[in-house]
Amino acid sequence: MYSPVESEQGFNFKPELPTSSAYYRLLKKLRRQVGHAIRDFKMIEDGDKVMVCISGGKDSYTLLDILLQFKRIAPINFDVVAVNLDQKQPGFPEDVLPRYLEENNIPYYILEKDTYSITKKLTPEGKTYCAVCSRLRRGSLYGFAQEIGATKVALGHHRDDIMATFFLNLFHGGSLKAMPPKLLSSDKKNILIRPLAYVEEKDIIKYAEMRQFPIIPCNLCGSQENLQRAMINNMLREWDAQYPKRLHSIFGAMQNVSPSQLADRELFDFEALDAQREIDFTGSCSTEEEEGQSKRINMVNLGFVAD
Repeated sequence: MYSPVESEQGFNFKPELPTSSAYYRLLKKLRRQVGHAIRDFKMIEDGDKVMVCISGGKDSYTLLDILLQFKRIAPINFDVVAVNLDQKQPGFPEDVLPRYLEENNIPYYILEKDTYSITKKLTPEGKTYCAVCSRLRRGSLYGFAQEIGATKVALGHHRDDIMATFFLNLFHGGSLKAMPPKLLSSDKKNILIRPLAYVEEKDIIKYAEMRQFPIIPCNLCGSQENLQRAMINNMLREWDAQYPKRLHSIFGAMQNVSPSQLADRELFDFEALDAQREIDFTGSCSTEEEEGQSKRINMVNLGFVAD
């Protein structure tokens, strides 16, 4: 992680845009990846009102920044509004996000709900807050999206988040699932999109450093040690360092699923395979010689005689 650049008075809320060639190369890469994700999954359409959930972390800042750039240059018309859920965590700097959004002329809402106290109350001792916190946060944000007429809810999960969720479910949940780039919410009232689905976390870190976003740390989760997700993230980072193409291959596999090669009976009708065979097993043979040959082939296939 890194510390945001600050002025003598605090955060630098409106720093000068970088001018280095490295910045423009990275910006071009991020725009291309986000643009491909939006196109591949039809995330944003003409007339959409996109509610960007912003927490004050590097991911949501980057998402908001890129979508605002697309709003200016895209061939379609859509609106972007930032929404932050103030969960009343102790020490949360309530002035940072409003000031950043106002100084950069970004329309926004601050939704105030004390989900922090509820999370602490509902979480058993020794367990992490993540499950309860995420449910409460989702419920609050999804309901607010309906209030303001948002047609899409944009979340800041990136490629590494998607892969970490995949392995989290694989290792600890007994299921093959991750975070889809586009999803209908469980209440069937909101379309969730993840425009950073193709973006690597290390590129987001570089971009946030260059843009000098006023990062707000998440003490609620970060203060808890030995989180399963943190351990998986460490595993992914080690893989990326040792085998640079491995993560790319894993993410590619998520887009190239063969249900017939797995064992989920709901995704693939294994019982129908018998009816799909094209070989004639009626047992009819035209000559005694062919009949004897057929019997010998079957015995060989069953392993009863040597070939």
